[in-house]
Amino acid sequence: MSHSLSTGSSPLSPDDAPAPSGARRFPRATVILVALAAATVTAAGLSSIRGILAPVLLTLVLTICAHPVRTGLERRGVPHGLATGSVILVVFVLLAGFTYTVIIAFAQFATMLPQYSQQLSEIGATISSWLQSIGIGAAQVQEMVSSFDPSNILSFFTGVLGSVFSITGALVIVLTMLILMSADAVYVPTIMRQLSTRKPQLVAAIGEYAKNVRRYMVVTTVLGVAQGVLNALALWIMQVPAALLWGILAFLCSFIPNIGYFFAIIPPLVFGFLVGGWPTVIAVVIVYGIINAVVQSIIQPRVVGNAVSLSQTITFFSVLFWAVVIGPIGAILAVPLTLLARTVLIDADPNARWWRPAIGDTTETRTIMKEDDAAAKRARKAQQARRKAAK
Repeated sequence: MSHSLSTGSSPLSPDDAPAPSGARRFPRATVILVALAAATVTAAGLSSIRGILAPVLLTLVLTICAHPVRTGLERRGVPHGLATGSVILVVFVLLAGFTYTVIIAFAQFATMLPQYSQQLSEIGATISSWLQSIGIGAAQVQEMVSSFDPSNILSFFTGVLGSVFSITGALVIVLTMLILMSADAVYVPTIMRQLSTRKPQLVAAIGEYAKNVRRYMVVTTVLGVAQGVLNALALWIMQVPAALLWGILAFLCSFIPNIGYFFAIIPPLVFGFLVGGWPTVIAVVIVYGIINAVVQSIIQPRVVGNAVSLSQTITFFSVLFWAVVIGPIGAILAVPLTLLARTVLIDADPNARWWRPAIGDTTETRTIMKEDDAAAKRARKAQQARRKAAK
């Protein structure tokens, strides 16, 4: 009989087993606290260089999405340099054109906004009276109502978009990184083969990440363009001011899971109320609701499938986290950046892959739940049969 049985003690569990000779096992609480501290320092460091980090991460995602186009051109006989240059030029022209379209639409909005200053002030006064009537203090009311000042609205959009010079500087970084990343991408297949002999799990995780991000970004972009065009067209028909700007906003917000819809609909509601009253507001809510439900709730999940595999809670938190760390671009790239973190920390480590169901990969979980439901139904039927037999 073993010593543990003879002394009445239970066998050691894996967590209680002594550490190998020469190794020291730290308490789990210490490991968790150190990990949280490291994550906090890392996030603060990333946030401190957001000015250059945001365009670099955007370029990385664009390069991943454009890589199959370049390789496809090369397979059709296009010289390597010409294929790479063509993809870089097309991607950059589309990005720069879209950026300056936003600037032009915002400039038109800025010239139009003063026309509604009196109406916005009246709305603010009405809200102020209502808030004071329900007991909210004058200071808090004044702070809320100040948001209806046209100058504050312009300041908000200016803060989000940034100056023309900063946008131009970001585009220069994007163009430079596009050229360099596309040139370095030539070596990626060979490097992956070299790594596969030592780190096959890492290579597989990176390949899966690139495929999933490509599918998510391409599908979201196409559906976002359709969503923005339909929204802008509907707002133009309803004669809502700055319809083009709100259509672009709807396109950008289509990349922000869960809460993007609410950011996109607020400005059209306000300016729809200014020009058409409550009937226009109701019409905007109906149009946006239908388009959003069809695109993001029906079409997108079917096309994207399990490419994301993140829980709703983690997806929502990722939007908040990356927006705080690197700004508005972080909210737009929240899903690809979170998938990148999952790839490095979980997918590439065989010992950590058991975390995947906990963070949203519920393929196996749904199968287990279906089996449990089927077993429960069989048990209920058997119990009912026994009751009938007893009677």
